[in-house]
Amino acid sequence: METLREIRRRIRSISNLAQVTSALEAVSASKVQKAQAAALATRPYAHRAWEVIVNLGSASEEGIHPLLTHREPVRSALIVLFTSDRGLCGAYNQNITRAALDYAARLGVPTSFIAVGRRGRDTLWRMRANLIAEFHGLPAVPGFLDVSPISQTAIAEFLSGRADGVFLAYTDFVNLMQQRPVIHRLLPLTPSRLEEQAASEYVVDMEPVGVADYIYEPERLQILDAVLPRFTDLQVYQAALEASASEHAARRMAMRNATENAEELQRDLTLMRNKARQKAITMELLDIAGGATALEQALAGARP
Repeated sequence: METLREIRRRIRSISNLAQVTSALEAVSASKVQKAQAAALATRPYAHRAWEVIVNLGSASEEGIHPLLTHREPVRSALIVLFTSDRGLCGAYNQNITRAALDYAARLGVPTSFIAVGRRGRDTLWRMRANLIAEFHGLPAVPGFLDVSPISQTAIAEFLSGRADGVFLAYTDFVNLMQQRPVIHRLLPLTPSRLEEQAASEYVVDMEPVGVADYIYEPERLQILDAVLPRFTDLQVYQAALEASASEHAARRMAMRNATENAEELQRDLTLMRNKARQKAITMELLDIAGGATALEQALAGARP
């Protein structure tokens, strides 16, 4: 059994740990509010933009624009994986990384990766995956310019022919208690049937409500050249916002659970300390009583 000094040392250590996790929870609570507000504010616009570009892909003839060209057969793929730079966020990184690797395995073609976040990068390195680029150090609420290099790299890989399909792997922010890993097809910008895609339980793909007959002014290709890359950047930006909000929500919940577990362990150790101290006091009283009895017997034997 641990000594009283060891128990007191453990109580102090766990108390300090609980203070740290409580502070991290407060920081994450502040960050998740801003990240959640940004993700929810841009979500309707991003969804509407996705409907527009999918409708453009449905209404336009094949080959009207490189970003609308569906290549068959698919010989290679690219996955943009969004993870965090730091840990202490529960199973957030493991869930999305597992989903991305599982999806890549089911595609059955050579798959390269763009890692956004140090945790995903480290995992891909350990798995010896084909990592062509990595980005880290994004702010808690990333701006459009912060994620623009990510989308430009993905577009360049697709246009060069090194990737016949580009996918976004990120964690969709549902609420503060729930975050869901999803795979979002980014390129080509053409509608596809969800049931035909590998690992469809992870795939989020928006089907067009109805193909719209657009009137182009000025020329169609000129408009598509300006609109499609911009809307593609927007999808990557929205994925970054969703991933950021999910990360801070997961970290907040993980730190709350850690704080509660530390407090519970502290209570158990306090009870153990009290029992150990009571035992020590009892042993001291027994020693005193035994000594007093022995002294009385010694005095009684010494009397004439």
